[in-house]
Amino acid sequence: MDESGNSGRPQPGAGGKAPGDGPDKGTPGRGEEPGGGILMGRPFGVPVYVAPSWFVVAALITWVFGGQLDRVLPELGAARYLVALFFAIAFYASVLVHELAHTVVALRYKLPVRRIQLQFFGGVSEIEKESETPGREFVLAFVGPLLSLVLAGVFYVPMKFVEAGTVPGVLLGGLMISNLIVAAFNLLPGLPLDGGRMLRAVVWKITGRPMSGTVAAAWVGRALAVITLIGLPLLTHTGALGAGDRDISGMDTVTDALLAAILAAIIWTGAGNSLRMARLREHLPDLQARTLTRRAVPVEADTPLSEALRRANEAGARALVVVDATGEPTAVVRETAIVAVPEHRRPWVAVSGLAQDLTDGMKVSAELAGEALLDRLKASPATEYLVVEDTGEIYGVLSTADVERAFVAAMARPAA
Repeated sequence: MDESGNSGRPQPGAGGKAPGDGPDKGTPGRGEEPGGGILMGRPFGVPVYVAPSWFVVAALITWVFGGQLDRVLPELGAARYLVALFFAIAFYASVLVHELAHTVVALRYKLPVRRIQLQFFGGVSEIEKESETPGREFVLAFVGPLLSLVLAGVFYVPMKFVEAGTVPGVLLGGLMISNLIVAAFNLLPGLPLDGGRMLRAVVWKITGRPMSGTVAAAWVGRALAVITLIGLPLLTHTGALGAGDRDISGMDTVTDALLAAILAAIIWTGAGNSLRMARLREHLPDLQARTLTRRAVPVEADTPLSEALRRANEAGARALVVVDATGEPTAVVRETAIVAVPEHRRPWVAVSGLAQDLTDGMKVSAELAGEALLDRLKASPATEYLVVEDTGEIYGVLSTADVERAFVAAMARPAA
């Protein structure tokens, strides 16, 4: 199953990868985050991981397909499992091509792709930024199933030139059918599937609001999850999928029910995550540097902490900025460092010992807001930032903690 789309919540000041940073180019610690799995390569500069769950599915495919080969090609003997393993690898290579199609289009539209991950039920392309138009959203979603259909055709053509009932014939037939299934499944019109993103784009185009498209596609996705949970076991039991009638109390029925439950849970969860991220994006403009900034007072480096705090209290300020003799800011006093100094020692501690020297990345424009603000904080992780006007005048200090609290509050508010 493909779940290409926006993924992950921006974490202000956490030092991770932010929307707009662009694909990783091999920097350690960026894209090679814990939990990604085994790094297989970086096509187009995007890391491709194989999750541990893939090996479970590969083993399951090998076992099931090997059993089918025993009925079609009994002369293979134990070698049928090697053929089945090759099929499992080739199938996931097809899934990777599907995901690379999303990635290439995303990069063409200048949308950063965090990574591609092959996992339990297929793959996921983690695209970290929204498409700018519904048309681009539709194309970005449709290209994956389109490539799967093309691959099905690629495997179908050589089937005409090989004998049926042979290893090449069985492999080509299996890969053709599996790619058709991947394309058809992903075209279902519910998030987090590609068809859901296409439906989102259509509703977005009609209403002019991306949030309306997300809500519609997410609820259709939840409906698909319920249909999958109930309908898949019924279809397989009645033989509608070509398996023939089976004993409802048999192990096959239990397996079908478990598979349906897992698929339904993935679709339901993905639809919910899509709604959550859409709500966040709608409220992101509320995160404004100017409104979140704490008023600050300038102090010289040798000023005792107690005196600096007295001046701040008199001015109604909540932050301290260290300035040089000309009044130019050189450092920001860290709030956590202030709290750590006992009150009786504050007259003997200079603010310079509690400050973090300013870098260019720690100077933030008061006009920044939304994703642009988060991008800037991600680029230079720190606990406090100096907020300045366009003229260079000190406006105040922005605390990462304040941004995170505002972030959580934005997530909690219902969508308009």
